Amino acid sequence: MKEKIEILPTTLLVDEKRNIDELKLLADTLRIEFGWHYHLDISWILSQLPPVGSMRILDAGAGTGILQWYLAENGAEVLSVDRSSRQYLPTRFRYRFRAQGLHDNDLAPALISLRARTKQAKSSSSAIKVMLSEIRGLLSLHRSAGRVVVYKQDLSSLHDIPDDSLDAVVAVSALEHNAPDHLPSIVGELLRVLKPGGMLVATLCAAKENDWYHEPSQGWCYTADSLRKQFSLSESTPDNYDRYDELFDALQNCTELKENLAAFYADSGDNGMPWGIWDPQYQPVGIYKIKHLTSN
Repeated sequence: MKEKIEILPTTLLVDEKRNIDELKLLADTLRIEFGWHYHLDISWILSQLPPVGSMRILDAGAGTGILQWYLAENGAEVLSVDRSSRQYLPTRFRYRFRAQGLHDNDLAPALISLRARTKQAKSSSSAIKVMLSEIRGLLSLHRSAGRVVVYKQDLSSLHDIPDDSLDAVVAVSALEHNAPDHLPSIVGELLRVLKPGGMLVATLCAAKENDWYHEPSQGWCYTADSLRKQFSLSESTPDNYDRYDELFDALQNCTELKENLAAFYADSGDNGMPWGIWDPQYQPVGIYKIKHLTSN
């Protein structure tokens, strides 16, 4: 597959329906809600990857998002990197996906995590719900074919990961939250840990004419030329920005995404869809880059 920049079309909702249905089912089981355009982002990323069984994949800016769990469910070993702590990861993730910390302080023992999560509960009834949820996680007999290794670290300094050690790097709408002048060093670090021939598959936000900052979601939107520079792609790397208006119109009028908008958007104006009002201000764009022998 060749390197490319691709604004993600809403036709993915049909073309990748099988993957999306599987993602929805797993998300329901794990009680995870999707970002407003994540059905597009994640299905596109999966469509760019080969079968992931036995692959070693870094999920950059993973949080507790669905992609890492889906990859592990399908046999991958996932290095889950985020600068926020997942030390008290709930048991519904821990045991099903054989989660472990890269270091002892990356993932607290299950009992300590339970105590901490119970203590953080705002009421006794909430504490009981936490305990019952944790017990259900402990009793689950399902185990994924792969596993997830939790690593708390900034993406610009992955000093615990050797050079040329991973088959792929994925990033779901995470890299745009870094300052533009900082992004090339992050991309360089992600390429460093990839094996030659390995792939970096990331989604960010597209801008038509000039780069701009979307304040509510705290993310940058990039033109095709800017993405070429940020990801060290050649000037001949193809893109579909000539269809920007057509694709944006389809996104703004996408009933399926609108009707499946996660409830949490209505709670705040500081997110990608402020106050839960369907009004997309940007559209997702995918980057597919290969680590060549000369990459650094």
